[in-house]
This record gives sequence, C-alpha cells and structure tokens, in this order.
Amino acid sequence: MALTGRTGLLAVLGALIVGFALPGWQGIAVVEGLLAVGVGADIALAGSVRRLRLRRSGDTSVRLGEIAAVSLLVANPGQRRVRGQLRDAWPPSAGAVTQRHRVDVGAGEQRRLTTLLRPARRGDRTATRVTVRSVGPLGLAGRQGSHNVPWTVRVLPPFTSRKHLPAKLARLRELDGRAAVLVRGQGTEFDSLREYVLGDDVRSIDWRASARAADVMVRTWRPERDRHILLVLDTGRTSAGRVGDAPRLDSALDAALLLAALASRAGDRVDMIAYDRRLRADVQRAAPSDLLPSLVHAMAPLEPELVEADASGMVATVLQRAGRRSLVVLVTGLDAAVLEEGLLPLLPHLTRRHQVLLAAVADPRVEEMARERGDLDAIYAAASAERARAERRRMTHRLRRLGVEVVDRPPADLPPALADAYLALKAAGRL
Repeated sequence: MALTGRTGLLAVLGALIVGFALPGWQGIAVVEGLLAVGVGADIALAGSVRRLRLRRSGDTSVRLGEIAAVSLLVANPGQRRVRGQLRDAWPPSAGAVTQRHRVDVGAGEQRRLTTLLRPARRGDRTATRVTVRSVGPLGLAGRQGSHNVPWTVRVLPPFTSRKHLPAKLARLRELDGRAAVLVRGQGTEFDSLREYVLGDDVRSIDWRASARAADVMVRTWRPERDRHILLVLDTGRTSAGRVGDAPRLDSALDAALLLAALASRAGDRVDMIAYDRRLRADVQRAAPSDLLPSLVHAMAPLEPELVEADASGMVATVLQRAGRRSLVVLVTGLDAAVLEEGLLPLLPHLTRRHQVLLAAVADPRVEEMARERGDLDAIYAAASAERARAERRRMTHRLRRLGVEVVDRPPADLPPALADAYLALKAAGRL
C-alpha cells in the first residue's frame, strides 16, 4: 500500500473541520472513517502492479561521455488500468537523466518508456529494480511493487586520442612507400631496385643486379608488415594514481587504443593483456576489423587494483604469449622503487627476445611545482618535484641501457608520443 500527498492534505483539512466544526470524538471518527473508505476504495480499484510484465531493450554499450537510451516496455495483462508513477533505478555512476516516469497503461495495453543515461565512469552499469506505484481513481492511495528487470550497459573508453590518428596514418603511408620515399636498412622488407645516387648506403648495393645492368643498382626497402605487437597494461597499484581528474589507467588505455589502431592499419597483429596479480583482460588474434571493438570491450571493466603488480608473473605471461620476436609495449609506472624491486631485474629476459617499449604517464603538476618559487612552501615543493624528476630521468637512463625504449609524457601527450615511438622503430627496421 502507498499513500499519496492528497491523502495527507485531506487529513489536514479534516483536522481543521474537527477543530472548528465537529469537535470531539464523533468528528474524529467521521473524518477518519471517510478517509479510510476513500483509501480502501482506491486500493481495491487500483490496477495490479504485480501482474505487470516488463521487458527492456535498447543500448548495451556506450562511450564514456555519450548518452545511452534504454527502453522499458510495460505490458498490463490485468483487467484494471494501471495509472501512477514508475521509477527505473540505476546506480548514480550510470548518470540516469530521467528515472521517474508517469505511467498510464490500460487493461491489455502496453507502453514504452525510455530512460536516458549519461555515465560518469567506465565499466558495467547494471539496472537495479523497477518500482511501480498504481494509484486508484480518487488519487488517495494505491498499490506499490518492484520488479527485477536486469539490463547492463557497458561504458567503453572514450578514445579521445582518435583525433591524432589521421596525422599518424599519413606518416605511416610515407614509411610504407605510398606517399614518400622508401626507407632502407636492416630488418625491412625488400621492395624494388633503382640506380645508385650519391649518398646511398653502399651496403644497399645489389652487386648481382649491378652486374646485369649498365649502372650500379641499390635495393630499396619498406617497413615490415605483419609484425606482432603485444600491449601489456599494468593494472596494479601504480595505475590507480590520479593525474588530473582521472587515474593513470585511463590515460594508459587511451594511448594503447591509438597505438593499436595505428598498428592494425600498418598490417601488424596486435594482442593485449592486462595484468597485476593475475590476468585481468586478454585479447588475442582479433581480426583487423574486430580489433578496436574487442579492445574497448575488454578495457571497459578494467579498474586499478590496489596491490603491487606481480612482475615475474607478468613477464612469464608475456614470454608465453609472444613466441616470435615482437614489440612488447609495457604501459606501467616509472617509479624507481617499484621498478627496481619488480620489473627491472626481469627485463633482460624480455629484451633478449623482443623489442621492449615502456610507456609511462607523467604528472604535469610536478613540472609546474618545479618552476614555482613564490614562498618557502613553494620552494620546498619545487625541491621535492625536482628530486622526483631526477629519479625519473635516472630510471629512464637505466632502462635505455637495458635496450628499452621509454616514452614518459603527460596524459594528453602520451598517445601521440607512443605512436611516434612505434613509427620510429618501424622506420628504423627494429621491429
């Protein structure tokens, strides 16, 4: 049973009538009796809430920042009209724009109601329950009940770095020989022969072809295709640190998506794992047309785990997944203490077999603090920031001595910088 505001208003008016016109127990009994009759009649004549049939349809996925529409079909198989309110409950992070709806469904009829969602976080957002209040003809009271109508909307990463993709593809076309000069070097695929010109590398001379021709001939090369790229996302404790308004993991996902889109256009095969103490996500052997959808759906529910990542387990998983020489892209932190105790001693096992590229999210606030000199507190903060910068530079130098390429940039700059590092390795024939 549910009472409406109209019942409360009538109760107040009844109290005034008792106080001024019918004082005493007789007046109270008359007013309460009339209210009780009205409430009882409304409850008896209200449409059945329990007999309603509810079914959902609509969007099952949406990019963060966009709007999803989820429809609710309300069917009334009963003999009385159901008129009142319906509340479609979602968790706060789902960002439901419209949760309450007025409902008026005649006997044997059905109505479609739509709830708009603007999610505030990645991941799966699941509807909780639907509560319906059916009010009687007098509007004093009614029946109320809840239905479990499951539905899940997966909120995907926004992929804001997509805007950099056209420029990176243009550069890729240059490297691939479709828009500019072909490159030459070790580890690239043979493309064609041409006459030698001053400045060409003598190691590119094809002596057999030169013997058959009237001039010295050199080989031209193009960047290799069908390379294997393995994206490794560290979802451990360091990925939970917030840079600006978002955790480091969100910036890592955006950078990984841009690199995956670029590498798949280059004809390379891209796989992805997310790891901390165990494997959190795994995308293998996805077709080029299915790669980005597979990645964003696998990345959507990822959340940072407040545990130290198991570096040995991560490296073992990488070696198991990458059988042939690959480009292993580790998206992790650059904290000296964490790397020295975990990943750093294990990197030689990777660099002996693979080209390793480490990408880290830098905090632009550290750069700002290092420049401030306003007062004593700012000077101490600047000294602390400068020390943190020096630690990152020292760690970057140690990693490069081990043969690891390092990209350490703020969130907005990391995706294009990581894509540039991939293109530079491809142009140099190091993949």
